[in-house]
Amino acid sequence: MVVIDGKKVAAEIRKKISAEVDKMILRGERRPHLAAVLVGDNPASQTYVRNKVRACDECGFSSTVVRMKADVSEDELLEKITELNANPEVDGYIVQLPLPPQICEQRVIEAIDYRKDVDGFHPMNVGRMSIGLPGIKPATPQGILMLLERYGVETQGKHCVVIGRSNIVGRPVATLLVQKALPGNCTVTICHSATSNLKEITRLADILIVAIGVPHFVTADMVKDGAVIIDVGISRVEDGDAPRGYSLAGDVDFENVKEKCSHITPVPGGVGPMTIASLMTNLLKLRQMNDNQK
Repeated sequence: MVVIDGKKVAAEIRKKISAEVDKMILRGERRPHLAAVLVGDNPASQTYVRNKVRACDECGFSSTVVRMKADVSEDELLEKITELNANPEVDGYIVQLPLPPQICEQRVIEAIDYRKDVDGFHPMNVGRMSIGLPGIKPATPQGILMLLERYGVETQGKHCVVIGRSNIVGRPVATLLVQKALPGNCTVTICHSATSNLKEITRLADILIVAIGVPHFVTADMVKDGAVIIDVGISRVEDGDAPRGYSLAGDVDFENVKEKCSHITPVPGGVGPMTIASLMTNLLKLRQMNDNQK
């Protein structure tokens, strides 16, 4: 059994990006610039943005955090997005989700210039991905494919089962893995809350990707011997022995499932670091794409 080390792979990617940025600086070009819009004071969102800023530093990128109050109106946020769209010094940006209830997340996503859409959520980028055209791919699904490739996981002809159908992970990772490409060329089944025979389906999976946000949902009896397990979920669970009173858990019962699989991602340290590494990859790609169009 191989524990897939997302931290290690992400560090290798950041190092490679940093080398590319060094070349840009030697050519007299400015550093790629990422902006992050943070609405409110959600602790998890603050942590995510802080980690992205740290990754920017390691890659040699410039970064800016735009902080807005939790009671900001949708119009005010859209005005800020318009400013970022027009700012030539910002190569790409994110609006950290989730957003407060008074703001329509989809309206915000569609307002972002797809040529600065580091997350890969804009319908233009989603559409290009869906038909196999080059473009910016959603960060977490792209990070998953990077892990499969780095660890030499065979995907062609394999049966991949995805538990979860969100626009952020479930649907796009299924779209990428079904395409005629490597990693890819899988037969893909998507399962969700209305799937009645879930255990029977997951037992057929050569590759099982779990992204539902329910701690320890996937148990050993749901996994066939030798399967590859990609655990995307991360939740806080009460833990009286932990310094903060909680510990982090994935969607997979790691300790019991690991005995049956060939590869498995831990939580934390698996997919999470790859999401941020994928964002850094997307920013560099956006900069290069937009430079080529000038």
